Amino acid sequence: MSLQHQIALSFVKNLGPVSAKSLIAYLGNAEEVFKTSPAKMIKIPGIGDKRASAWDFNDALKKAEKELIFIEKNDIETIFYTDSRYPKRLKNCADSPILLYAKGKMDLNPQYIISIVGTRNATDYGKQLCRQLIEELQQYNILIVSGLALGIDVAAHKECIRLNMPTVGVLGHGLDRLYPSQNRGTADKMLQNGGLLTEYPSGTNPDRENFPQRNRIVAGIADATIVVEAGIKGGALITAEIANSYNRDVFAFPGRLGDDYSEGCNFLIRNHKASLLTCVADLAFSLGWEKPDQAKPVEQFVLPLDLSADEQLIFNILQQHKTPLAIDDLTIKANMPMSLLAMNLLNMEMQGYIRSMPGKTYKVN
Repeated sequence: MSLQHQIALSFVKNLGPVSAKSLIAYLGNAEEVFKTSPAKMIKIPGIGDKRASAWDFNDALKKAEKELIFIEKNDIETIFYTDSRYPKRLKNCADSPILLYAKGKMDLNPQYIISIVGTRNATDYGKQLCRQLIEELQQYNILIVSGLALGIDVAAHKECIRLNMPTVGVLGHGLDRLYPSQNRGTADKMLQNGGLLTEYPSGTNPDRENFPQRNRIVAGIADATIVVEAGIKGGALITAEIANSYNRDVFAFPGRLGDDYSEGCNFLIRNHKASLLTCVADLAFSLGWEKPDQAKPVEQFVLPLDLSADEQLIFNILQQHKTPLAIDDLTIKANMPMSLLAMNLLNMEMQGYIRSMPGKTYKVN
């Protein structure tokens, strides 16, 4: 498969990630998209004549050729939507990017990922919360993601560097620059254990509209988003809203009444848009995490005689997975309609055989 065609697909103007994924699904790969005639393309559901005729594939290929030179020269990795390295949590989000650019040494599919966001005007209180949070998270062998902005973001990245924990910064511009420039030293250190990630090609400026777009990656790539300290307006609350729309867990530290930079956190908690967070134990319990030294040996479980055939199938699938399994994945693995699956899951949970977890996931009790 041609890397140039994969990059070019992300350069096609007026072709968003949802339509790009539809083209891939119907045509097989990026190269086939560029070979397919307009007559055939307009027959693909959701495309239509007006949209297909507006796409300039030749211009996209020329831009991709230049980008190829840049990524090869600067040791940048491209991660296409169909690659196994693509973040699987992000892949479940309908508007996730078709292509990511990465620099560093990162695993984007570890067992646990948390995004930490907050105000650019972090107070000593916020920085202290950030420090304590990451120190407690260290025991879970976790990847920390943030946006490498001033304030809480860079404080989180610095704590990870201090504790030798993997951390990834998601950028709102290309990898040929760094904004804000004063975080360059931190960014360079992150490349050894984590690194930098963006959907934007080289030459992309850190324009204002890019950052809400960037925030959907921060929200979608993680199991949960933690808002450490935030005002009532700003990127942290946007990220929390996006995480909620993706059916991801959101947590927030409560702040002092009347404090401008705690007002956003208190708003999220008050309006049930975030769970109250006072320590990592709250987070670990809500997400069903266990410390590595608490992991229990797998015991042979004798299936109860009163499980139906469908319930036994579901039980077997869940038992094979160490981590909770999402209901969407479960319906595919069991080859069972969602309505029938939901009824069986409810019956099994009421009988105590399985447990429902946050984010519509399930595990064996």
